[in-house]
Amino acid sequence: MDPYSAEGELINIHNHFHQGQYQEVIDFDTSVLSPENALPARILVLRARIALGQAEDVVADVQGESEPELVAVGALAQYSLGKTDAAVKTIEELASSAGDNQTVQVVGGTVLQAAGKSEEALALLSQHSGSLDAVALITQIHLQQNRTDLALKEVTAARRWAQDSILVNLAESWVGLRIGGEKYQQAFYVFEELAQAPSTSSIISLVSQAVCELHLGRVEEAQSALEQAIQKQPEYAEAIANLLVLTVIIGKDPSELTKSLKKAAPQHPFLVDLKEKSELFDKAAGKYSAKVSA
Repeated sequence: MDPYSAEGELINIHNHFHQGQYQEVIDFDTSVLSPENALPARILVLRARIALGQAEDVVADVQGESEPELVAVGALAQYSLGKTDAAVKTIEELASSAGDNQTVQVVGGTVLQAAGKSEEALALLSQHSGSLDAVALITQIHLQQNRTDLALKEVTAARRWAQDSILVNLAESWVGLRIGGEKYQQAFYVFEELAQAPSTSSIISLVSQAVCELHLGRVEEAQSALEQAIQKQPEYAEAIANLLVLTVIIGKDPSELTKSLKKAAPQHPFLVDLKEKSELFDKAAGKYSAKVSA
């Protein structure tokens, strides 16, 4: 039996992870799991700890371990600590020696994509055999490549063999937000259900709901959801970034939010993109500087 299926032992801890409920993953009672599921559960717990900023502890936890899964998670922790070259080197070695390992595929693909090696990430992930985690990551990579067509193809294929999976619902919603139109409302229903139910709510689902609200023109509702997320975790960069965008949309000064985002995540993609575009604008404007004639 697939441990991640509706009847499997890991369904709840797996759903907690992908719903962004990282503390629930860490607090999950893994002592009741069968021996064969102990390692996959440990991997989810370690990944949740990395997501909550405990990467240094994770590096110490897996030091000296030889299982490919734990070595891969150690590399992910290293990457989150800024040790990009070492992390990528470890993953590339694992891709050669244990490329058929599901955790190596997903965690390795995450590191490679984050390091800007999209094609290497996709090559590693393409070796998966029925892994929804791999499907979800492939979908995200295609969306980052602006290949909505490939992302849609990936999700459509997965829907045929994993109809009731939360991961498929999430992946469809990510694609829907890129397609637009009536897909905005469909994505909203998925994220709102997750965000508003106490058993599934997280700051990630709140921000996702807010993004849908923004696309649907419901600015006040979006602002409310984002403020709830920031109240729960004041330095959550994605909530700050989206509230910053909302602030610009409604014509208010985003200066304070920009400062908050720089403090929370100095290298956030929004800030990096803004800096690049500002530099390009200044360069272009310099070519048309006013000439004062005598």
